[in-house]
Amino acid sequence: MSVRLGTSVEGGGFVLYAAALLDGLRAVDPILDIRIVETKGSSENAEQLQSGDLDIGLVSGEVMYEWLTRDRSRPKLKVVSVIYSTPGMFAVRPDSRFRRIGDLRGRPVVWSPKGTGSSVQARYVMDGLGLDVDRDFEAIYPERFTDGPAMVIDRRAVALWGSGYRWPGFVELANQPGGVRFVVPAGPEIVQIRTKYPFLAQLMIPPGLYPGQYDPIITVGAWSFLLARPDLDDAVGYRLAKSLYKVERAALPSKYTAQTTARNTLAAVSSLNELQSGVLRFYREAKLAQ
Repeated sequence: MSVRLGTSVEGGGFVLYAAALLDGLRAVDPILDIRIVETKGSSENAEQLQSGDLDIGLVSGEVMYEWLTRDRSRPKLKVVSVIYSTPGMFAVRPDSRFRRIGDLRGRPVVWSPKGTGSSVQARYVMDGLGLDVDRDFEAIYPERFTDGPAMVIDRRAVALWGSGYRWPGFVELANQPGGVRFVVPAGPEIVQIRTKYPFLAQLMIPPGLYPGQYDPIITVGAWSFLLARPDLDDAVGYRLAKSLYKVERAALPSKYTAQTTARNTLAAVSSLNELQSGVLRFYREAKLAQ
């Protein structure tokens, strides 16, 4: 059984997650052949899933929301599993004066490569605050995720936007002498964002996730998903769900896949109809869902 998995460009969280996911799946199902396909990220993964050029793909919750609401007449991409939640925030140099999102207006800000889930998330979060990522900032869209941290380090940009737990760009900045400061929406701003975009959730980044981060950080974000093309064979979906559940039950150590659980998946979908039918069959047989 051969399956094509769409990931992202180097330096993004999807690449690290995909490596950890494959390690876990190979440990419980060594015959399952999952082939990594490097793409430009969430948006391209959704497009190639819809066209059938990918079998499964990693897609951010923001891109999934767009894809589900853009054209309701086309066959829907289906959920295999959640992968992890993606809290979004800015990172700035600790010696800078920037402490609020409003302080960054008119300044050079590094978003993420266009089409990636992180860049789409930034657009929603800023729009929820009445801001435009291109009009209200000097927007920088690097070709690669790995280009962003250096722009903040050498002061070509004042801030870097990213999303996810232990996001690689943030780790690089946090490991610099002096560390990093994170800038997130204030409490009333979170309410404002979620009022306009209820699919975005309030999320907490636990203390100690980054060097020098001693307090929890509250921000907004969404679940990211492992999605399947609309006509994925039920046998593939069933086997993926069964193997993912084996990984979960075996407690195979990986900080990247810790949130990939059946319980989180069921909590993240608004309806069981969003699940790939083979996945749903496994959940019902395992008495995880009705």
